[in-house]
Amino acid sequence: MNIQEIQNEIIRLKREKDFCILAHSYQTNDIIEIADFTGDSYALSRKAKETPQNNVLMCGVRFMAETVKILSPEKNVYLSNPTAGCPMAEQMTKEQIHTVKMKYPDYTIVAYINTTAELKTICDVCVTSSSAVKIVSQLNNNKILFIPDCNLGAFVQAQLPSKNVKLLKGGCPVHASIKAKDVKIAMKAHPNAKLLVHPECRSEVCQKADYVGSTSGILNYAMNSDEKEFIIGTEISIASTLQMQCPDKRFYPLSKQLICENMKATTLMDIYHILKHDEGTVIMLDEKTIAKARMCIDRMIELGG
Repeated sequence: MNIQEIQNEIIRLKREKDFCILAHSYQTNDIIEIADFTGDSYALSRKAKETPQNNVLMCGVRFMAETVKILSPEKNVYLSNPTAGCPMAEQMTKEQIHTVKMKYPDYTIVAYINTTAELKTICDVCVTSSSAVKIVSQLNNNKILFIPDCNLGAFVQAQLPSKNVKLLKGGCPVHASIKAKDVKIAMKAHPNAKLLVHPECRSEVCQKADYVGSTSGILNYAMNSDEKEFIIGTEISIASTLQMQCPDKRFYPLSKQLICENMKATTLMDIYHILKHDEGTVIMLDEKTIAKARMCIDRMIELGG
């Protein structure tokens, strides 16, 4: 079969077997084309909760599938590729943060949604990259322990100088690999382009940007802007997606290093085999973990996350 025939069969099978397919924006176009919904991790989780299908297939990484399960425990949630993890989500353990929490008992623990379900169980509130500043600004406590991404945490601190944001060494290795020299090279090559970057990038990169925001924020900014050229400082697939959606504009990846291997682990054939042969990794979380992890997500929703 060719790609189109495989896609058509996936579409047929997902309807037959009552599946909703979610694809993170970092997935390849052949996967995005067969997805029911595309977006960032939290938006996809909300969509999964609203859909009538009993089975949900997450084309992304494990913490995203876990978040879907937390918000929709009654549904069967599948991860498209069992190797698709997230280095940032996995770099801090529950035990490690519990120890830090004991050392700083008067700090509110703010967890980026890019964390495991287990780690969320001991955090006070969850945030996304688009809602982090808004949510932290509403917390009564000025003492904040922000985990795991120190770059996003630094971005929040810069926007909210009245808060005392304690950071640990952690973050997205892909975004953190970009340095000021990479920005200089890209801007020299494309002097008329606006620089749009994700707050998971280093402060030295964010400070040079025309816009700093989440994946969805970058997409919306570029699509709605009257400008014609953009340097995209997030996963390389976003530049490709924007180029297809806005053919009259030009989009340049900030660096060819901006490739998330875990996001790219999922293939169209992974999805096909899950649906065709009832294969796949099922996300299993016990009721206690779901209940505790759900608390910090509910708090995020309450504060407008």
